Amino acid sequence: MQKRVFTFALSVMLATGMLLVQPGQISAQNNTNQPKDGSVNDRRQNQQQRIANGVQSGQMTAGETKRIEGREANVNREIHADRSANGGKLTAQQRQHINRQQNNISKSIYSDKHNAAQAHFGNNEVGQRRENQQDRIANGIRNGSMTAGEAARTEGREQSINRHIAADRSANGGRLTGQERQNINRRQNGASRQIYRQKHNGRNAPQ
Repeated sequence: MQKRVFTFALSVMLATGMLLVQPGQISAQNNTNQPKDGSVNDRRQNQQQRIANGVQSGQMTAGETKRIEGREANVNREIHADRSANGGKLTAQQRQHINRQQNNISKSIYSDKHNAAQAHFGNNEVGQRRENQQDRIANGIRNGSMTAGEAARTEGREQSINRHIAADRSANGGRLTGQERQNINRRQNGASRQIYRQKHNGRNAPQ
């Protein structure tokens, strides 16, 4: 009897131990795709998150985002070319060079998020669409469904629309005519379709 009780207790302990170990093992397996802290890829992801937050909060304008994401796209192309030439790895010298570029971009992100330039949309239909599209771009940057190059192109288009709106309003005492609203709406429709295509084309930000 005592032997059976001991065997049962041992079985329970082993089962409990397995249950305790398994979540840790699963967690470790899930983290295998995460970049190493401080690595080139970790910094890329971190900076994209900072850009996304700046876009969504309005701290970064479309023009600022276009310029920053254009620089990010250039660095990404350089990383890809360096790795292709070295069997998928970066040399120590290449890492240092990329790190300097990432440092400069990081400073620019901070400056853009803390300068006087802010995205202002207004409480009207045109403004609400602009804000909505910036939120969609921010989400695409954050989850990686939009690459830096795609974000740069889309924000360039948004910047052009914003300039058009500002020019129309300046010419009409701060308002838009019905025809101007229709024209802007068509351009916003085109930008909206572009955002959708970029987020669903299978191209993702490098990890």
